[in-house]
Amino acid sequence: MSFTGLPPEAVAALMTGAITAHPAVDGRADAYLPSPCIQNHAANLAFLPDGTLTCVWFGGTMEGMGDISIYMSRLAPGSGCWSEPEKMSDDPEKSEQNPLIFNAPDGKTWLLYTSQTSGNQDGSVVKCRISDDGGRTFGPVRILCDSPGTFVRQPIVVNGKGHWLLPAFRCVGLDGRRWSGDADTAAVLISRDGGASWQMHDIPDSIGAVHMNILPLGGDAMIAFYRNRFAENILSSRSSDGGETWSAPEPAELPNNNSSIQAIVLDDGGIAMVYNHSNATMSDARRLSLYDEIEDGEAGGAATVAAAGIGRQAVWGVPRAPLSLAISRDGGKSFPYRMDLDTGDGFCLSNNSKDSVNREFSYPSVIQGSDGTLHIAYTYYRRAIKYVRLASQSLP
Repeated sequence: MSFTGLPPEAVAALMTGAITAHPAVDGRADAYLPSPCIQNHAANLAFLPDGTLTCVWFGGTMEGMGDISIYMSRLAPGSGCWSEPEKMSDDPEKSEQNPLIFNAPDGKTWLLYTSQTSGNQDGSVVKCRISDDGGRTFGPVRILCDSPGTFVRQPIVVNGKGHWLLPAFRCVGLDGRRWSGDADTAAVLISRDGGASWQMHDIPDSIGAVHMNILPLGGDAMIAFYRNRFAENILSSRSSDGGETWSAPEPAELPNNNSSIQAIVLDDGGIAMVYNHSNATMSDARRLSLYDEIEDGEAGGAATVAAAGIGRQAVWGVPRAPLSLAISRDGGKSFPYRMDLDTGDGFCLSNNSKDSVNREFSYPSVIQGSDGTLHIAYTYYRRAIKYVRLASQSLP
């Protein structure tokens, strides 16, 4: 069943965190997380060791601005309401984005996020904070990766050797021009010493493949899915050695609009993918870049490459709707089962949340609980983070 988006002016009043049953679908419940911010984007879900479900995201006035910080809300076991969010980062000179939570094998809980100046993603570094008490409190900010242009979005995976695999992408500037995503490539940061040090491993032939999402398939086999900067199809690649090396990304059957996706392996072995069922062939809506509403800033050591050989340009502005859930039963080769979680026009030619201009559903996160329930969080109009809970019997 499909759902049409709310009037933009109605969203703020719903941001109470209260979970309510959906009137049209058995086994579905929704909530809009509380936040003090006008703009809220890029949610990631994770369970803490005590069973608390956490959601982290970034909030402020507009992506790329210096007041963009990381926030965390919690849903305690048995609770019907998300908590008021905690501010987890606060560097007034940086836009702090794309947070994720990782429960390490040694019992520590990590918060990771990116940090950049203005819209200059090619100057970004990755920072972290570590918790020794199961995510109740976090230690000081540390630099995890200081290679300019390094970005993260998807969860860390631990392979059979105990190595930590952090999917990354490298935001590359061209000939001194402001970053626009034309030459971004994928990589994996690998730690073999419990997070003390990290080595960058590039994915071959991966221009345009970003937001790498690694899924273990059993043994040393893994599949990865990617956002596509050129707004064609979701991309995928495979590893047979526990994520140490990967094949070149190739198109999968699902469309992609140059917006984030996320997938997980379900308890029954299927793969659940949440994504926008949209690409550049379905709309002629375009914008210059992600940050074309922000004044230029200094990148500070941004990486650059020559433009020669980089003949394609990233596609921005394709509508970010509908937001859909698809299921694969053949290891990610095909996704024949699909349902829409939210529908609307998905307008994203502006990131302006203050004036309620944006109407996208985007940047989903998905996780499965021990009882089979599927938990999903995503951006709603860049105004709120929306949470959807689906009972296992509601899945396609």
